[in-house]
Parts: sequence; C-alpha cells; structure tokens
Amino acid sequence: MRLIALESSAEWCSAALWRDGEIAVIERRADHRHGELLLPMVERLLAQAELGAHALDGVAFGAGPGSFTGLRIACGIAQGLALAHDLPVVGIPSLEALAERAQGADRTDGARGARVIACLDARMHEVYCAAFERSGEAWRAVVEAQCVKPGDIDLPPGEGWTGAGGGFAVHGDALRARLGAALAQVMPDLWPGAQAVVRLAAARFGRGEGVDAGLAQPHYVREKVALTSAERLGR
Repeated sequence: MRLIALESSAEWCSAALWRDGEIAVIERRADHRHGELLLPMVERLLAQAELGAHALDGVAFGAGPGSFTGLRIACGIAQGLALAHDLPVVGIPSLEALAERAQGADRTDGARGARVIACLDARMHEVYCAAFERSGEAWRAVVEAQCVKPGDIDLPPGEGWTGAGGGFAVHGDALRARLGAALAQVMPDLWPGAQAVVRLAAARFGRGEGVDAGLAQPHYVREKVALTSAERLGR
C-alpha cells in the first residue's frame, strides 16, 4: 500500500509517504506558511521515492481540530490529489494523531504512553483537547474532542495519563491544576504530525474506510475563529 498524508493543523507543517510500512516524512515549522510549504513537501517525497501520484492508493490528512486555515489547506490539497487520480481519502483527527505521536515518544519512565490527554492551544483562552486510551492497535476516545477553557476540560477516569501537545506549553499551570494527580507526565513540545497521521490512516484504509474526495471535510469543533470586539473588551 502506498499512501500520502498531510498535516497542518498547528504551527508545524508535515507530509509523509507510506510504502508498505516504511515511512518517509518531511516536517517544518510553518507559522503561517502552510499553503506555501505543504504541496512542495508532497512533491519532494514522491520524487525521492521515484513515484508519481497516480501510483498512490490513498490520501490522508489531519482533519482537526486546529487552525481553521491549516485544516482547510490540508483538506484542500488532499481533495485535489484524490480527485485528480481517483483516490480514496481518510481524515484523521488531529488530537488522535497527537496521541499516536505521544505513544511513540520516549517516556521518562521508559514505558510508552497508552493513556494520553491530547491538548492544543485554540487561542481565545481556550484549548482543543481529548483523552485517548490505547486498545490493541487502535485508540479509544475516553473524552471526546472539545474546545473549552483550560480549567473546564472534562476529567478522564483514573491516573497515569500523559499530557501531550502545545496546549500544555501555553496553559500548563491551569491544565495541571485541573488534572491534578491524573497526570503522570507532560510532553508540551509535541504536535500532530503526518507520520502519525499516515500510521493511523494505513489501518483505516486496510479496513476499507476510505471515502470519496468530495466527502472529505475538516472537523473544526469550534465554529468561531475570533472574538468580537465586545468579547475582547469583556475579557
């Protein structure tokens, strides 16, 4: 199976190529340059592998939540590639990809993170967050994706949770106060990446879960992209 994956939901921009279990990835801090960087990353990966896009079996993208603009860029490029070459598409939740990345990172205790609270900064004094528990080869959402103030996130059951993502870098004190003893450790420097997206997507394509490109869409979670002037003054 040959897949291309795109992720641009946060500050970093990345693309990954899956070839029968082998992964090549390019990632770069993009700030606001996702639209400029993402497609050349895909082209570079395909050129390095001496593949044309017609040789792919599917396209995956980070579906969100995250930056509204970044989500639309990844989804749009995925749809363009898929439509041009009649390929199926899979959208992978960005917070699940973040959990996947945390599970693969080295933990301070030498173990692997099988229980992850994935958290991204959502601006406007809020975070995108969800809690995932590893079940076999898949993730199960214990707390569904939400956009809330850091002190209001839903608490997952039990202890031994790894906090992952930039939400902990920006709102660490409030999140630690809210989560308390549930947290075993925090990885604030992690972000969703195309390498995690393509690993999750490979399993879904293998189960026949790819959809027509026209059905692919971002999952914003929050509808508002900015506060009104009155709301800013009120805060």
